[in-house]
Amino acid sequence: LIADRREGIGVCGWILVSLSFLLVLVTFPISIWACIKVVREYERAVVFRLGRVLSKKAKGPGMILVLPCTDTFIKVDLRMVTCKIPPQEILTRDAVTAQVDGVVSYRIHSAVSAVANVADVHSATLLLAQTTLRNLLGTQSLAQLLATREEIAHSIQATLNSATEQWGVKVARVEIKDIRIPKDMQRAMAAEAEAARETKAKIVAAEGEVNASKALQKASMVLAESPAALLLRYLQTLTAVAAQNNSTIVFPLPINIFGSLGQKSTGG
Repeated sequence: LIADRREGIGVCGWILVSLSFLLVLVTFPISIWACIKVVREYERAVVFRLGRVLSKKAKGPGMILVLPCTDTFIKVDLRMVTCKIPPQEILTRDAVTAQVDGVVSYRIHSAVSAVANVADVHSATLLLAQTTLRNLLGTQSLAQLLATREEIAHSIQATLNSATEQWGVKVARVEIKDIRIPKDMQRAMAAEAEAARETKAKIVAAEGEVNASKALQKASMVLAESPAALLLRYLQTLTAVAAQNNSTIVFPLPINIFGSLGQKSTGG
């Protein structure tokens, strides 16, 4: 690797590097304060010597040595970055206009790639997230967009990771934050949902009537076999009505009921 770097910067380059070393030795210890740089724990430094990356791996954390005149360095923050995707107006597969915004979280795992392969890694990642969000949501219907939000977010994350790998960026999480649809569409969806609920309520009520009619049919068959049971049921119903409403109830009492009861008693 050293031989490759020597061949890369050429003879003139190594002459300049040697002069830089000599300048540091002549002006020591004053020059040491300009040569030593401190890199924090969450940072990495990409050092360029005569315009070329000094190493395939970024330096740090801790103290690094930079030669004056020939070396320059760029610090890269490796902490997690969370940015908001501005509201994107999309047209779904079923021709519904909606505004969707989201949140994307990413971090730089290769400082050299982030500096050498893209001009502004943060701006490029955000613009790519906006474009990917519009493209993927445009292939979904509104119902799929509302129901499978988590699966769509995972698809966006996978697409972003495949594109930003060469930038040294790892997308950790993508979330669809809010979905806004026009007011007319909201009213239409509310009316449709209300109609569906009314239809379901009517079906449930009809099923209850069917079950109740079957139960009443069985009850009538049982009561038909015993006139005394019919009378007791009749009196029990009157008692329940009187308990609910404190009022006088006048009702006709068939005489044949007592006749049938007398015949049953005599026969017994």
